Amino acid sequence: MAHGTLTASKKRLGNAVHRSEATSRDGILERLFTFAFKGLVYPQIWEDPDVDMKALRLTSQSRMVAIASGGCNVMSYLTANPAEITAVDLNRAHVALGRLKLAAAKHLPNYETFYRFFGEADEKTNVAAYQRFLKDNLDAETVAYWEGRDFANRGRKRITLFSRDLYHHGLLGYCIGFGHLIARLYGIDPKYMVKTRSLEEQRSFFDTALAPLFDKRLVRWATSKKMSLYGLGIPPAQYDALVSANADGNMSAVLRQRLEKLACDFSMQDNYFAWQAFGRGYAPKSGEASGETTGESGPLPPYLKRDHFEAIRQRADRVRVLNRNFTEHLQTVADGTLDAYVLLDAQDWMTDHQLNALWSEITRTARPGARVIFRTAAEPTLLPGRVSDEVLNRWTYEQAESLELGRQDRSSIYGGFHLYVFNG
Repeated sequence: MAHGTLTASKKRLGNAVHRSEATSRDGILERLFTFAFKGLVYPQIWEDPDVDMKALRLTSQSRMVAIASGGCNVMSYLTANPAEITAVDLNRAHVALGRLKLAAAKHLPNYETFYRFFGEADEKTNVAAYQRFLKDNLDAETVAYWEGRDFANRGRKRITLFSRDLYHHGLLGYCIGFGHLIARLYGIDPKYMVKTRSLEEQRSFFDTALAPLFDKRLVRWATSKKMSLYGLGIPPAQYDALVSANADGNMSAVLRQRLEKLACDFSMQDNYFAWQAFGRGYAPKSGEASGETTGESGPLPPYLKRDHFEAIRQRADRVRVLNRNFTEHLQTVADGTLDAYVLLDAQDWMTDHQLNALWSEITRTARPGARVIFRTAAEPTLLPGRVSDEVLNRWTYEQAESLELGRQDRSSIYGGFHLYVFNG
């Protein structure tokens, strides 16, 4: 990547996160987060795409803009057959991962190769597949990223992550791994959860083994430090929002509550987020009645399911992935031309000025009936009282639908899911 492009990427990220003076305590924490966030954070995105698609009601005419993150949801939205998706992200690692997934859908020879690359992501043949099928079909910046080396990979090319279990890497992978290590120090193996066969067994294991961990002094101390949650992609401002949303006023209680929903509210047979958290990967391959493996595991993101592969391959050209700020991108879009917006939890990071700039552009570019979805660390929507009434009055907050969809979100890590519909 050219030095000027990399510098611009760092500046965009800094503008999004930095709220305080560089020499202040909060300013130092913000800049440490920015440094950590420059690398791969989310090998898998942690928002439920099935919930997203219910809320967005995408059609073959839908034009949408979404934050890319790990790229899983953008790829999964293709199963709803939208006309166009623009994915933006401040993190160049996420941009490179999204572009790699798109190239893989188009150029890998079959579903089995695609699934091995992103479903298993731990075989040396994936690196060979990259060299043979993908490298020459990627832009120069993306190739430079995957063939680059860094400290986190001990000097190895980043593409080798797909031969060393991608999902054990990135800040999120390291954070989950650290959580497993702490649990094992207290004699608990979180991987037992993937062996459960009913919601009752899941509840029993959580109540007797996992929940007590959050009362341990080491866990309470570690989670009281804002830096401890950088691995979850949580900047200092969002950490404060999470703590203030909890009656006990401590992060340990917040994390216990969120993990309880992940562990107990959804069957392990239907929740790939829980498999990632407790098993550190997708479910192992299952056998068909004939005894042969299917080349596909249990619960999976929509884009990794065999039945969707050909549709995603045919539609991959409808997606472009940009290293760009969401508001910055919308400023290049014509009035009244977009139908759907996916903001993830990015607004938790924003100042009032940034929120108003964003929603001004969303309102200008939205078609009547356009739908915006986002998550928040706390349960309530954060827009009233912060975004101007002049703008917000042009939108309807679908409170009941938001609450119901939030309950259905299998990732379970957010306090609130929110849906706004444009009145025109």
